[in-house]
Amino acid sequence: MSVGVILLNMGGPNSIDEVELFLKNMFNDKNILPMNPLLRKFISSMIIKKRLDEAKENYEALGGSSPLTKTSQSLAQKLEKRLNLPVKVAMRYVPPFADLALKEFKKQNIQKIILFPMYPHYSTTTTLSSVEDIKINLKKLDYNPQLEIIEPYFDDFEFVKIQADLIKDALENKDAKDFELIVSAHGLPMSIILSGDPYEKQINANFSALKIYLKLKGIEFGSIKLAYQSKVGKSAWLEPNLADVLRHPESLKTIIFPISFTIDNSETIFELAMEHKEIAQKIGYDEYLVSKCPNDDDSFVEFISKKVESKI
Repeated sequence: MSVGVILLNMGGPNSIDEVELFLKNMFNDKNILPMNPLLRKFISSMIIKKRLDEAKENYEALGGSSPLTKTSQSLAQKLEKRLNLPVKVAMRYVPPFADLALKEFKKQNIQKIILFPMYPHYSTTTTLSSVEDIKINLKKLDYNPQLEIIEPYFDDFEFVKIQADLIKDALENKDAKDFELIVSAHGLPMSIILSGDPYEKQINANFSALKIYLKLKGIEFGSIKLAYQSKVGKSAWLEPNLADVLRHPESLKTIIFPISFTIDNSETIFELAMEHKEIAQKIGYDEYLVSKCPNDDDSFVEFISKKVESKI
């Protein structure tokens, strides 16, 4: 049976011109704004109108685009060499969209597709949205391959090890005891969590596993905290908010680890490494470090490969 792999992610604008498309597709996603379609259309248009100019400025600060697509394509190429299988990238809100990968796989007569969500933690707003998008496009193409979906891997030992190694790399040779480690997860509205979304529970489990692993490896920080970032609007979101945590430091040396991302993007490079760094500087932090995501590192390539091979 011929097998192909698709890496699922939300995507990030590949140019300033794509920022509006990104926002439109994201805020018109029924999993992001679960409400009456007409009300969602109205609210999304209001959000986009309010955020568009600021969002464009943010991406200009990143050089005019998100690095997410480029890094994802590099990861896919490395995986192809390691697995000797075709590996495609499917973004949810900007190109390359799912239909492109599926059309290519249909031409190649791929009979089984393994979906690897680039989200370690399951959420209706991420994993479910991306998988539903794949299924909708398969139906449009009248293409019926066998689908295998890699389960959430937030508590997988090898993945937690990768996370810990990234934190250690960010620390370099400095003494961990002098630093406060803030593990930052992308926030979600409490309404989504209260509807039964398992995201918060899985973040907490990942956070706990990471703390235990770091301690076992003798990497002991002065303190370790969990926080949430990227709040939009005035409704209640997961707490505590990262900015508030930064304003009440236990140490003026901190490392931020983006626990919910596997590929660096605007939320890590702009929001964490620029915006929140400004907050820390105003408060008077001595050191403010941000860990990288796994990206296309060899250890992550090997981790994904083993997950895929278990489904072949």
